[in-house]
Amino acid sequence: MIGSKNDSKQPNGAKFEEVTLETKPIFDGKVISLQVDTVSLPDGTTATREIVRHPGAVAVLALKDNRMLVVEQYRKPLGRTQIEIPAGKLDPGEQPEAAARRELEEETGFRAQSLIPLGAFYTSPGFADEIIHLYAAEELVSGEAHTDEDEFLEVGAMTLEEAYAAMREGSISDAKTINAIYAWHLRELTGQWPK
Repeated sequence: MIGSKNDSKQPNGAKFEEVTLETKPIFDGKVISLQVDTVSLPDGTTATREIVRHPGAVAVLALKDNRMLVVEQYRKPLGRTQIEIPAGKLDPGEQPEAAARRELEEETGFRAQSLIPLGAFYTSPGFADEIIHLYAAEELVSGEAHTDEDEFLEVGAMTLEEAYAAMREGSISDAKTINAIYAWHLRELTGQWPK
């Protein structure tokens, strides 16, 4: 039972563990790789698991004059434009904080004097290992944006009320941005970032 005393005695990952018997690589791309694992289940039967591997990413809730910096860009898997906070994947060996600083400047042209970690979350643990490290950026200094060659976006800024309205209408619908908006709202209510 969840929350029972027995739960606390289980080592991380041991309860209901699925032991990998075989891994079959399917695809190895620029952003993700895909594999199919054959696993042994806790009851001794076997099953297959389709797994997307991702290097991890960062997302930045950057506030300037009490407005959240956002980027609007086309998202091919959704077939439409989205409004999101600045974000991007980790480069090999890159630390999340360094990546957050890099992505913020690349996408918006701003540098953060203060970067506050707000935690990390898995985007879709049922089939992917992607983890996003979320940061709040304050005390912004203007610079120059340097987007990737294949990246076309427009930078804007939103109040908290505008962000909620965009969530209601669906132009903001990704987990990282929604998570950031809730963190920002909590800061507005309590005067401090969530820990």
